[in-house]
Amino acid sequence: MNIPRLTLIGAGPGDIDLITVKGIRAIKSADVVLYDALANEELLEFAHPKALRIYVGKRLGKYVYTQDEINQKIVSLALEYGHVVRLKGGDPFVFGRGFEEIEYARNFNIECEVVSGVTSAIAAPASIGIPVTTRGFSESFWVITGTTKAGELSKDITLAAQSTATVVILMGMSKLTQICELFAMNGKSETPIAIIQNGTRNNVNFAIGTVSTIIPIVKEQQISNPAVIVIGEVVSLHPSFIEKFSDELALSNKL
Repeated sequence: MNIPRLTLIGAGPGDIDLITVKGIRAIKSADVVLYDALANEELLEFAHPKALRIYVGKRLGKYVYTQDEINQKIVSLALEYGHVVRLKGGDPFVFGRGFEEIEYARNFNIECEVVSGVTSAIAAPASIGIPVTTRGFSESFWVITGTTKAGELSKDITLAAQSTATVVILMGMSKLTQICELFAMNGKSETPIAIIQNGTRNNVNFAIGTVSTIIPIVKEQQISNPAVIVIGEVVSLHPSFIEKFSDELALSNKL
């Protein structure tokens, strides 16, 4: 019988080419693959034909399994089959509840390993040409969850709105109006903002504007969860923002 073990793998932000070589090797050696909604299902093609493939993700708040059930499933499958690969979108340690799964498995003396993944917090904006930092625009960046475990807006966003850093918010689309109001209250109404859905994928969709204008643009572009919110001067480097700004500047000069 194979030794029970768990490998927690970051599948990256969507483009299958952004998973690590180490991650692919682990998938190939898996006896069981438990995968999330945000993990590209094409990655399952790397698994052995006899490996079990079990979907444990959620869509629009509808759970197939609760987190406790997933934890228990990892342990029971590892004890029965051997090597369990837990394939999670982005990086499993960036708001991925990966440590909870590792901690639970270790209680049963199951060997655990983490293979980091490319996080959407950086890759999504990069996929449309927006850096999270660059000289003269941003000296740092915050990555914040938009919604806490209790379903409330993260208090860290209030602090972030007072900084000059690039602010990247994950899982925040349901709170977008509140987020924009917070930034506006801190004098950031004209701060550039981008909303990116399906970043790095062929069907990427994004909206770019300012804190005061983004809500109707998002509705027009029909952008919804999951999406990455980027707020900061770096967004002004995107060609569409530059073009819009140039048009407005030219109009104001004529007036």
